[in-house]
Amino acid sequence: MPLIEERNHTAYAVTLTGMGERVHLATRQVGVETAVQDVLSFIEFNDIRECVLVGHSFAGKVVASVADRTEARVRSIVYVDAFRPAKVRTPQGGFDPSEFGPLKPGEWAIPFSEKILDAIGKDVRGAERKWMLSRVTPWPVRHSSDPVTLSPRFDGIKSAFIFCTESGDPVEEIVAGKWGKLEGPYKVIDSGHWPMITRPAELVDDILELAAKVEAG
Repeated sequence: MPLIEERNHTAYAVTLTGMGERVHLATRQVGVETAVQDVLSFIEFNDIRECVLVGHSFAGKVVASVADRTEARVRSIVYVDAFRPAKVRTPQGGFDPSEFGPLKPGEWAIPFSEKILDAIGKDVRGAERKWMLSRVTPWPVRHSSDPVTLSPRFDGIKSAFIFCTESGDPVEEIVAGKWGKLEGPYKVIDSGHWPMITRPAELVDDILELAAKVEAG
């Protein structure tokens, strides 16, 4: 956040219900729609306009849905190693999170483990690793399994993309268009899934550059 604000931009970090310092609000009903309403309310009650939404990981679904519902307030979206929605009217983005390990009977949140960190963020090491593991909270499973359905309004939203080479996705194939055409500029960061921890300055540079490039058309 300070790295962005040092460049004369205002930045907001929205903590979603049931995560971080709002973990005490977690219930089995918390899902993507809860997260969408969190961000919509934050934008509304802070009277935010002409914003660039930045969505990381599953929050690609969140920022796409927010932009779809309040497109007049959104200039563009930057997806950071995130789910990238297609311009379709059918539900999309729901997936089985069992790759992170099976849930025990009755569980509705995925504990964050060192195994997960090693699988998609092995570059988080030393003091950064210790700090991150001290702050993580369980991930409500519906954030993964809930799909989103977007309207034709979403088709007019400008987008840009940041890919991370060590998070498990086939980045070379993605940028080559083998997984669908990228409708917007992109950057590639040599990092795992959390460049905001391991390469914050590079991430900020890329976000601002891509936002400006999208704005310029």
